[in-house]
Amino acid sequence: MNRQALVGAFVLGGLALMISAFVFFGNFHPFTHMDRAVLIFRGSTNGLSVGAPVNFRGVQVGAVDRIAIEYDPKTREAYIPVYVTLRRDDILVAGEKHGHLPSLHDLVDHGLRGEMNLKSFVTGTSQIDLDISPGTPAVLHPELTDVTEIPTRQSSIQAITNTLTHLPLRKLSDDASATLAIVHHLAETLDQRLPALADSVQATSDHSRETVDAAHQMITTLQPQLLHTLQSVDRLASTGTEQLSARGQELHLLLQNSRSTMDTANKTLTNLQSMTSPRSMDRANLDSALRDIASAAAALRGFANDVERNPQLLLTGRRQ
Repeated sequence: MNRQALVGAFVLGGLALMISAFVFFGNFHPFTHMDRAVLIFRGSTNGLSVGAPVNFRGVQVGAVDRIAIEYDPKTREAYIPVYVTLRRDDILVAGEKHGHLPSLHDLVDHGLRGEMNLKSFVTGTSQIDLDISPGTPAVLHPELTDVTEIPTRQSSIQAITNTLTHLPLRKLSDDASATLAIVHHLAETLDQRLPALADSVQATSDHSRETVDAAHQMITTLQPQLLHTLQSVDRLASTGTEQLSARGQELHLLLQNSRSTMDTANKTLTNLQSMTSPRSMDRANLDSALRDIASAAAALRGFANDVERNPQLLLTGRRQ
């Protein structure tokens, strides 16, 4: 009897542990209000599997229940509906009474959106992230499912993946090959021309060095002579300054004497002008004297002519 009770207790304990593990680690929550929703993706869902977490800004609010494939023959497009279970007990509305739970339709109307992001770079697993984004348009697919749909948006990783997928790799490869060919040609050209250019640069550098050395030597040689010349110019300037200072008074006196001489000459010219006036007495006397002198000169000239013709006149004189 004790053995049967022990076996029964062991079985009950195992069932309790299994139920506890299923409750805590599974998606079965008998005492929690659960809602089912679906997110429809058009692209790849690599890394997403059943049981993957559904987070709202890092807080887990549910898990993935089922992943399906829906094909629309009209548009010839394939969709991947991802069914999730959400715990609404963790979502409350601010300002409302305690225990008020918003509906998924209300949350979708307020901008609830979902996206698929990479959960681990090591394992490559993915997860569903929810967030409020009123600016993202809500694209719904009522013809594919009757379950409440949460609109999806493209994640940053998916955007990068799509960008890399649609890159013109062939064109980029051709452009890279052409660029490498140009670089190779340029390298060969430089390899041929750089030695001659280096020799020319070296020769120019040596010539410039020689020129600089010669100029330096010339400056060193001419420096004493230039210094002596500058000293001589300085002495000459000092001597000229002293001589100008010494001759300044003499020049001033000379200017004064020249001015008095000019005044005297001016007075003399004034007197001469008054003397040579046609109506002045001095002019009449001067004219009379000039006539007398002219008569004497004429008589003397006649006597000289007579003496020249007859030199004996000097001894005998003129006969009456």
